[in-house]
Amino acid sequence: MAVPPDSGPATHAAEQPVATSAEIAGEASAAAAVANLDPELAVRDTTGAVVPLDLTAAAFFDVDNTMMMGASIFHFARGLAARKFFDTSDLAGFAWQQLKFRIGGRENPQTVTNSRESALSFVAGRSVSEVVSLGEEIYDELMADRIWPGTRALANMHLDAGQRVWLVTATPVELALIIARRLGLTGALGTVAESEDGKYTGRLVGEVLHGPAKAHAVRSLAAREGLNLRRCSAYSDSVNDVPMLSAVGTAVAVNPDSELRDIARARSWEIRDFRTGRKAAKIGVPSVLGAGAVAGAVAAGLAYRRRA
Repeated sequence: MAVPPDSGPATHAAEQPVATSAEIAGEASAAAAVANLDPELAVRDTTGAVVPLDLTAAAFFDVDNTMMMGASIFHFARGLAARKFFDTSDLAGFAWQQLKFRIGGRENPQTVTNSRESALSFVAGRSVSEVVSLGEEIYDELMADRIWPGTRALANMHLDAGQRVWLVTATPVELALIIARRLGLTGALGTVAESEDGKYTGRLVGEVLHGPAKAHAVRSLAAREGLNLRRCSAYSDSVNDVPMLSAVGTAVAVNPDSELRDIARARSWEIRDFRTGRKAAKIGVPSVLGAGAVAGAVAAGLAYRRRA
């Protein structure tokens, strides 16, 4: 008698899709973001008034050259170099990558991966709490004055409309959360570095939160928080973030590289360029907010200490 094909559990298990490193990174980033929300904080607008929250709408902002001039990881590396975490020759490598980024106007995926993984290797063996404390200092010293006023104004418009605002960046999530908190934003999605017993191992969870991984993180966060992505907005300067921009109902190109500018025009996406010297006060309210939007948002985000 012929034996029928095995249709038991082993066959079904073999058919289960294996999560990609981008999906793993996105899930880990969303979990970190949710873990750092402070449920005790009141919902406030940018004037400090307590107001209702729009529970299904949010805005997602890239950091490097969108919210901040230059690359946040480079500024962080400068601060670490000043504190003797590594020598100046290592910093020179960061400077060269930053120079190519600023002149070229776009990121190379492999360059992004290499630079972030190099930065993480410098903190291997260090305690998470120590790096978070240094991140607070370095933000005040080297990053606070590099925030684009126009982009921050856009983020504040979403806050005033009662929408949550998240940063989405390849920068380590601990640093991303510091930036978000300093700007009064809801929280951040960033690259998750593995830690054991409160110390960094120097390895990533999944991969750098870049390109498709950002889109996975946004979708995972939306599922966890009950967001309607059609009511959400995303902002970025880079063509590498097209997956994230395409995942939401309203995409806005901010200080775009040439490729993103072309895509934005072809898809009728808004374009905001603050490199031309236009004042933040001249920007208009994005159409996603609507005239009837209520004011307010959650301002939260404690530094993520994974297994610390």
